[in-house]
Amino acid sequence: MLSSRIHRLAALAAVFMAAVLMCLPAFASSDKRPNVLFIGVDDLRVELGCYGDTIVKSPNIDALAKRGMRFDRAYCQQALCNPSRASLMTGIRLRTMNIWDLHTHFRQRIPDVVTLPQHFKQNGYFTQNIGKIFHNWRQDDYKGDAISWSVPAVMHYNSHYNDKPQVEGQLPPDLINTPKCEMRDVPDEAYFDGRIANLAVEALGKLKAKGQPWFLAVGFWKPHTPFNAPKKYWDMYDRSQITPPTHPEPPVNVPAIAMHDSKEILGPFPKHQVTPEQVLTLRHGYYAAISYLDAQIGKVIDELDRLGLSDNTVIVFWSDHGYHLGEQALWAKTSNFELDARVPLIIAAPGHPGGRHSDSIVELLDMYPTLVDLCGLPAVKATEGVSLRKVLDDPVATVKPAAYTWHCRPAYPSDKNPIQAMGYSIRTQRYRYTEWYDVHNQRLIARELYDHKSDPHETVNIAGQPDSLGVMNTFVRRMAKIVKPLDATSATHP
Repeated sequence: MLSSRIHRLAALAAVFMAAVLMCLPAFASSDKRPNVLFIGVDDLRVELGCYGDTIVKSPNIDALAKRGMRFDRAYCQQALCNPSRASLMTGIRLRTMNIWDLHTHFRQRIPDVVTLPQHFKQNGYFTQNIGKIFHNWRQDDYKGDAISWSVPAVMHYNSHYNDKPQVEGQLPPDLINTPKCEMRDVPDEAYFDGRIANLAVEALGKLKAKGQPWFLAVGFWKPHTPFNAPKKYWDMYDRSQITPPTHPEPPVNVPAIAMHDSKEILGPFPKHQVTPEQVLTLRHGYYAAISYLDAQIGKVIDELDRLGLSDNTVIVFWSDHGYHLGEQALWAKTSNFELDARVPLIIAAPGHPGGRHSDSIVELLDMYPTLVDLCGLPAVKATEGVSLRKVLDDPVATVKPAAYTWHCRPAYPSDKNPIQAMGYSIRTQRYRYTEWYDVHNQRLIARELYDHKSDPHETVNIAGQPDSLGVMNTFVRRMAKIVKPLDATSATHP
C-alpha cells in the first residue's frame, strides 16, 4: 500500500512539474536563452546607406541591416532625448508618465516602474550599461538607474559638450572654423564613442566567460553636436557632393507654434544666421559624425562575431529621435515633423532571416515587449507598446494603425519657462495630423495636416483646405480620444 501511495505521489509530482514548466517562458530551463546587444545612438535621422541614402557612408550599419530587419516606419514618442529614452526604456507612453523636459527622471513620476534591462535582470540576465542609454545629464542621483544594471553603468553621465579630445602629447589643430564643428587628426579613442566601443569590446569577452545570458546596452553619443569626428571621417566625404538642404523654407501655411528657433545649432552664430558655406560645413560634420559612429558600431559587432556569440544574440539598433539639417527652416530636433519623429530601427534576431524591411508602423516603446517576447521572458502588463515579433515573422504584417509623437512649447521647458502649449501628432501610413493646444485651458491653437502620398517632405499644410475636410474630421475624432488636460507646471516639478 505504501508503495502504491508513493507511486501516486510521484505521478502527481510529475504532473505538477509539467504544469509549472508549461507556464515558464521559453528558454527558461536552458542556458541558451538569447543574449541582447542593445545599441542606442543620439540624434540620428533616417539617413543611412541601408535606407537608400547615397551620400552617407555607413557600411557597418548597412551590414547589420542585411542580417536583420529594417523598419522603415519607426517613430519616437518625442523628439527630445530624455522623454524619448524614458518612454522606450519603460515601454510607457509620455502621456502616462507626464515627462516632456530634459531634467525629470522617470522614477520621479513612476518610482516603481520596471525598466527593460531591469526586467531582464530580474529574470536571470546579467545586465550592463556602457555609454548613454538613459538620459542622465543632470540626473546622476540615479547613477544611470543603478537598479537596472548588474554592475555600475560607465560613460553614461556627462554632457555632449564635454567631449573634448584626449590625446597623448600635443593636440593637433582644429582645421574647421565653424561653430558646433571640429576636425582634428586624432584617433577614434580621443572622443567618447571610441572609448565606449573599446569598453564594449572588452565587456563582450567577459560576458562570454560568465556563461550567463546577458543584456549589454551600448549607447553612443554621436551624431549629436558638436560635430567633432576625427579628421579621417571628414575626409571620407567630397565637399562638392554635399548638397544644401532640400525644401529649406517653412511649410506653406504652417502655424508659427509648429516652428522653433533652432538655437541648439544656430545659437553660436551671429544673429542666428548661417552662410551657405557654413550650412555645407554643418551637414558635412553631421555626415562625418555618422561615419565615425558607424565605425565604432562595426568594432563591437565584429567582436561579437569573433567570439562566436552572434548566432544566439538579438541585436537591436535604434536612435532616440530624428534631426533637421536646415530643411523646413529648422535645425536639430524638438518638432513634430517627420524628420524629427521618424527614426532608424534595425532588429537582427536568431531564427529570423536577414535583409528584409517592413513598412509597418512601429514605435520605439515597442522594443520593450518585443525583446521580452523574443527572449521568452514573462510579459510586463504595465508596458503600452506591442511586440513586433509578428512583423519580424512577416514584414507585411501590421501591429498598429498609427504612431503618436508629441512636443511642447517652449521646446526646452524649464522651471523659468514651463510648458505653455502642447502639440499632439498622429502619423498613419499616408498622413501626419497635428493639433496644438494651450495647456492652461486646453484651447485649440492650430492644426496641421500633411499628405505623404503627394507631399513626403511636408512642405504644405493642407489643414482646413476644402478637399481635406473629410480626412480632417476623421483625425479630429481620433485626436479627441488621446488629448487630455496637462498640468503645465508638472513638466519640471515632480
